[in-house]
Amino acid sequence: MPILTRAEATTRAATITVTGYEIDLDLTGGAETFRSRTTVRFTAEPGATTFIEVEPAALGSARLNGAALPADALAEHRLTLTGLAADNELTVEADMAYSNTGEGLHRFVDPADGNVYLYAQSFLDAARRIFACFDQPDLKAPVRLSVTAPEDWLVAANGMPAGAPSGGRHEFAPTPPMSTYLVSVIAGPYHARTAEHDGIPLALYCRRSLAEYLDADADELFTITRQCLDRYHEMFDVRYPYGHYQQAFVPEFNAGAMENPGLVTFRDEFVFRSAVTDSQREQRAIVVAHEMAHMWFGDLVTMAWWDDLWLNESFADYLGVRVAAEATRFDGTWTSFAMGDKAWGLRADQRPSTHPVAPDEVADTAMALLNFDGISYAKGAAVLKQLVAWVGEKPFLAGLNAHFAAHAYGNATLADLLAALSEASGRDLSAWSDVWLRRSQVNTLRAETARDSEGRYTAVAIAQTAPPDHPTLRPHRLGLGLYDLTADGAALRGRLELDLDPATDGGHTPVPELTGAAAPDLLLLNDGDLTYAKIRLDAASAAALPQVLPTLRDPLARAVLWAAVLDAVVDAERPVADLVSLVLAALPVETEVVIVEHVLRTTRSLVDRYAVPDTRPAALELLASACERLLGASAPGSSGQLAAARGLIGATSDTARLRGWLAGDGVPAGLAVDADLRWLIRYRQAVLGDAGPDDIEAELAGDRSATGEQWAARCHAARPDPAAKARAWATLIGDTSVSNRLLESAAAGFWQPEQLELTDGYVERYFAEMPEMARVRPNQVAERVAIAAYPTVVVEPRTRELAARLLAAADLPALLRRAVVDCDDDVRRALAARR
Repeated sequence: MPILTRAEATTRAATITVTGYEIDLDLTGGAETFRSRTTVRFTAEPGATTFIEVEPAALGSARLNGAALPADALAEHRLTLTGLAADNELTVEADMAYSNTGEGLHRFVDPADGNVYLYAQSFLDAARRIFACFDQPDLKAPVRLSVTAPEDWLVAANGMPAGAPSGGRHEFAPTPPMSTYLVSVIAGPYHARTAEHDGIPLALYCRRSLAEYLDADADELFTITRQCLDRYHEMFDVRYPYGHYQQAFVPEFNAGAMENPGLVTFRDEFVFRSAVTDSQREQRAIVVAHEMAHMWFGDLVTMAWWDDLWLNESFADYLGVRVAAEATRFDGTWTSFAMGDKAWGLRADQRPSTHPVAPDEVADTAMALLNFDGISYAKGAAVLKQLVAWVGEKPFLAGLNAHFAAHAYGNATLADLLAALSEASGRDLSAWSDVWLRRSQVNTLRAETARDSEGRYTAVAIAQTAPPDHPTLRPHRLGLGLYDLTADGAALRGRLELDLDPATDGGHTPVPELTGAAAPDLLLLNDGDLTYAKIRLDAASAAALPQVLPTLRDPLARAVLWAAVLDAVVDAERPVADLVSLVLAALPVETEVVIVEHVLRTTRSLVDRYAVPDTRPAALELLASACERLLGASAPGSSGQLAAARGLIGATSDTARLRGWLAGDGVPAGLAVDADLRWLIRYRQAVLGDAGPDDIEAELAGDRSATGEQWAARCHAARPDPAAKARAWATLIGDTSVSNRLLESAAAGFWQPEQLELTDGYVERYFAEMPEMARVRPNQVAERVAIAAYPTVVVEPRTRELAARLLAAADLPALLRRAVVDCDDDVRRALAARR
C-alpha cells in the first residue's frame, strides 16, 4: 500500500486547488459495508495529471467531468486523474468497509444492549476509508455532508444541521475550509445532552448504556467547556469559528481524543462509570481544554505538512494545561504536568528514536505517525512554557493573534509563526528555535556545591551536560529553591531565578549569590518547573530527601523532586531499592493524588523490570506496606483512599484479602468496590493464579459491558495457564476479527514477572511473529500491540540479541521498527540497573 510522500503532496498542492466536497453516506445497509458518494470540485492546471485517495470495498463508479474513468484507474487505493480541466468535478460512488480498528468508519456493537454505534476517525490518512479525498493537510476545503441512517438514530457531524432530519435523512451545512483528516461523523442511538453558551450550541453524546453516567457528569463537563471557551475568547481575537461545539464520547477510540472541528471525539472511558480520583477528573478537564485549543491550533490554522506537527500538538498540550489551571477548578495542573507529561517527554527524548520537536524533514505519512509522541506533545509544551517566560505574556499572545489573522482557514509553517512572535516580542527567535525545536535530546543540570566546616557554601554552580551523540547545550531559565527543615516541616527560605547561557559560561554557571550562605537542607534545581531538563541534586540534598519530602508544603516542588528521583532510577544512577524505601518513607503522607498515582505506577513498573527476581517480592511487599499506610491515613471515600487501594491491589500477594474484598469483607469504610475496582481485583487474582476462567466469566456476566469485555480479555491473558497464553497469543498475532481495544487488553495482560518460566518460549516467538502481526493490522493498532506485547519483563541479554536480529531486517515496517528499538532500549536500561 503506497504512503503519501511529502514530494507527492507538494506536487499535488502545486497542481490543484480543492474548492469543496459533497459527501453522501448511506448507513442503512448491512453490517459489513456502507455506501459512499463523494463529489469533489477542484481547479487544476489544464492537461495535468494527479490522483485522489479512496479505499473501497467495491468501487461502483468514478466520473471525472462527466466521463467514466477506466477500471484500471484505481490501483493501491489511488485513483489516477488525467487530462484535467481548469475546473473539475469528480464523483466517486463506492461501497466502503466498516472497521473494527478505530480508523475510518468504526462500527461497534454494544455488548450491554446490542445497539450499533458508528463514528468516523479520519486521522492521519484514514479519510480514504470513508470518502474519496485529496488527503493532505494543505488541501483544505468546505465539506457538505449528507447521511442516510435508520430513523431512530442520532447523527451529528462537523457542520451545523441544515434543518431537521426527515425519514432518516440528515443534511448538514457546509463547514468552513478544513483538512480531510478532521472530517468526522457519529451515528447510532446515541444519548445526548445539550446546552448553550455565549451563542454557541453545546452537546455531549455517549452510548445509551452510559447515559446515567454522562448525566451525572454533564454539569461538570458543560461547566469546564464554558470556562475554557471564555478563557480562549479572552486570549484570542478570533472567536470560536465552527458554529456548534459538540463532544462525543465514543467506544474503542485509539487516542485520548480527536480535535475534529465542531465534533470533538473522546474515548468513552472519560464517561466515568465507577469511582475515580480527582486527578482523573483533572486529566479529563485538561483533555477538554487541549482539544478546544486545537480549534485554533490545527483547525483554524493548520500545518502545511506533518513536519510542523508541533504547531498542533505542542501548543494544544501547553494551552490545555494552562487554560485548565486558569479557568477551571483544577488549578494544580502544572503539578500534574511536571509529574507525568514531562516524564513522558523526557523518556521519549532519550530513546534511540528521538527526533526534534520540529524536524527539518518528514518524508511521508508513515514517518509522520511516528512523531505523535512525548516529544511533539510534552517536550514541545515544556519548551513553549519557557518561551512564554522569556518573551513575555503580552508579546506571546500578540504574536499568536497576528498568526491567526494572517493564516485563518489556511495553512502555516514554523517560519510563519516564528516571524509573528519575533515581530510581536522584538526578539530574534532563530537561535532559540534552532537549539530547542530543531535539535534532539535533553540536557542534564546538576548542582555542584562546596561548603566549609560551618556548613556555609564556599561555591555553588550549575553544570549542564548533553549526551555525546547530541552535544547541544541550551539556554535555560532556572529556579533555585532553598528549603530548610524546621519544626513545622520543610520551609522555603528563598528562591533565585537565573539564566544559564552556555554561549558565555560553557555549560558551567556559577551562582555567586549563594557563596557564604548557610547551606539549606535541600537545594532544589528547577524549582517552579520553569525549564525542560533532567535534574540531579547535590549529594547532601539527595541524602535529605527522606526527611524533606514528607513535610515539603509546595506540591509542585514535591513533583519536581519525585520526577528527578524516578528519572535517576531509570538511568541506573540510583538503585530501585532506594526508590522503594523513599516511597515507604514519603508517600503515605502525600496529599496530591496525582503524585501518589504516578509514583506508584512508575515504581511498580521499575520494580517489575529493574529489581532482580529474588528481591522483587520483598520490594512489592514494601510497596504494599506504603499503600496500606496511605490507605489508613486517607479519608473515607477520598481520592487518596481510592489511589491507595488500587496500589495495594496491584502490589499485594494476599489472595485471601482480595477474595474478602470481593465478598465485601474487610473493605475499608468509604471504599466502593464497584465494577472497575472488582475487575482490578480479578486481574490481580488472575496473575496470582487465584482466579480461573469460570471466575472471570462470572465477573463478565455481572458486567456485560465494553469495559467488562476488555477487562475479561486482559484477565484471561494474564492467567498462569499454558492454554490461556496460547489462545491470547494466537489472537494477538492473526485474529483480525477482534477489535483494537480487545487486542490491546490481551497484550497488556500477557507478560507477567510472576510467570517468566511459563512464557519463556514466547520471547523468540515475539520477534519471529510480530512482522506478520504488523502486516495484517493497520498502523496504529499494530504499533500499540507491538509495544504492549513486548517482553520487557524478560530482562536478559537474549532479549536484546533477538531484537538486534529482527532490527537487521531491511523490510521491517517503520512503526514496528520504532516499537522494537524503543522497547529494546528499555531492556538495555533494566540490564544496566540490575548490574
